[in-house]
Amino acid sequence: MAEIQSCILDILSQLSSFLWGIPMVVLLFGTHLFLTFKTRGIQRYLGKAIKMTLKGSAAGGDISNFSALMVAMAATVGTGNIVGVGTAIALGGPGAVFWCWLTGVFGVATKYAEALLSVKYRYKTSDGTMIGGPMVVIERALKKKWLALFFCIATICAAFGIGNMTQANSVSTLLAENFGVSTYVSGAIMALLVGLVTMGGIKWLSRVCEVFVPIMALIYIMGCVAILCFNFAWVDDAVLLIIKSAFSAEAVGGGFAGGGIMLAMRYGISRGLFSNESGMGSAPIVSAAAKTENAVKQALIASSATFWDTVIICALTGIVLVSSVLAYPDINFSDGAVLTSMAFGKLHVWGSGLLTIALLTFVFSTILGWSYYAERCVEYIGGKKVLVGFRIIWSIAVFVGCVAKLDLVWVFSDCANALMAIPNIVSLLLLSGVVASETKKYLSADRINEYDPTIEH
Repeated sequence: MAEIQSCILDILSQLSSFLWGIPMVVLLFGTHLFLTFKTRGIQRYLGKAIKMTLKGSAAGGDISNFSALMVAMAATVGTGNIVGVGTAIALGGPGAVFWCWLTGVFGVATKYAEALLSVKYRYKTSDGTMIGGPMVVIERALKKKWLALFFCIATICAAFGIGNMTQANSVSTLLAENFGVSTYVSGAIMALLVGLVTMGGIKWLSRVCEVFVPIMALIYIMGCVAILCFNFAWVDDAVLLIIKSAFSAEAVGGGFAGGGIMLAMRYGISRGLFSNESGMGSAPIVSAAAKTENAVKQALIASSATFWDTVIICALTGIVLVSSVLAYPDINFSDGAVLTSMAFGKLHVWGSGLLTIALLTFVFSTILGWSYYAERCVEYIGGKKVLVGFRIIWSIAVFVGCVAKLDLVWVFSDCANALMAIPNIVSLLLLSGVVASETKKYLSADRINEYDPTIEH
């Protein structure tokens, strides 16, 4: 049995390396650039998007604009913002932070396009629930039902892996190593909490995220700012090193590893894509549930998630880590997870505790956000009758993730994550003309709050 598992793990590892290799990075980042061009630089409207987030809407939908953004950020802001950035620096050098940040800047356009199409082609079920996302776009706009089903299956697999069990495992391992908490105890508590929230459906889940996400992000940002205050003398050098390393043909400065510009680009872009999920097709599923007058308005609001996730939080993490290595040469920067832990550990007695709280809250929110993505895909395939069963299985999976070894699950979910991105990217490229025309229609004449009768409210 062990030999079979080892063989499967080896095969999946090779598949994951292929799927997340240079072609996928080029495809996703190229899509970011292409959609930035098609939307004529939609990033310039981020200020308007942030203002609209708090205003709300009286239009039809399941949840508010702000709630939809918080659920999306709950799933997006997670370990990728903390450990992922550390891993990028460890493998690609400090220049990886710049490319990670740049991925967020251009990824705004892709997140915008995903949300626009998901709202435009969404529909209301017989009980009034809004259903939307790449699967609906693929079916209704491209008339490819089989591809929509493929996306749903890949999303469900990715959700149980990268959005559930692996997240739960990271929390239980952290609590066991740092505080001696049994994985069975942490697993039971987490499964119960997740079950209580998800059984309440999207409205209950969104209420939890409305409170939870801003607080957890604020706590983490405050911790980063505190570290930067301690490292103040090295912050300027850290920023300069990040920029210089991003365009250097060789590894530079501070004893950092990294093989120059190609490795910095590869790991910076790939970790940025992993962190903000622009192009994956997950976040637009919840955007389709938002109350909004037109698709462009909600798309602008949804795109701001990438701004907060990567342009702000990932960049802040990167500067913290690089400045910490410069300030404390004893920090081990060869391991991304250790790098992050040691940087926060320099904040005396409360630094490690703050990082633990940040990881706990980030992971818990990620499990909640991904539960909604998977639930909508399950409903798309099997209808509402299967939802209660799904929520029970989802909670059980949290417990299993806490107590089991998940090497195979990690690799499998990485593959599923790539496979869900492919049909989504195909739909974005084929329907880029729709994105461009809708954008021009509502933004050129400042009609952003105008009601659109083509959307099923």
